[in-house]
Amino acid sequence: MDDIYTLQEFMLHTKSITYILMGLGVLALCWYWWFLSAKDREQNNVW
Repeated sequence: MDDIYTLQEFMLHTKSITYILMGLGVLALCWYWWFLSAKDREQNNVW
């Protein structure tokens, strides 16, 4: 990995990591919602 020499490079690096973590958080939230609603789907035969 390249070294970070300037504040701009540091901010860009941390911003990209933040976006990756936010994307993973959204995916985890969707999976968790799907997991919790599985019982409702079984009862109503929705899916």
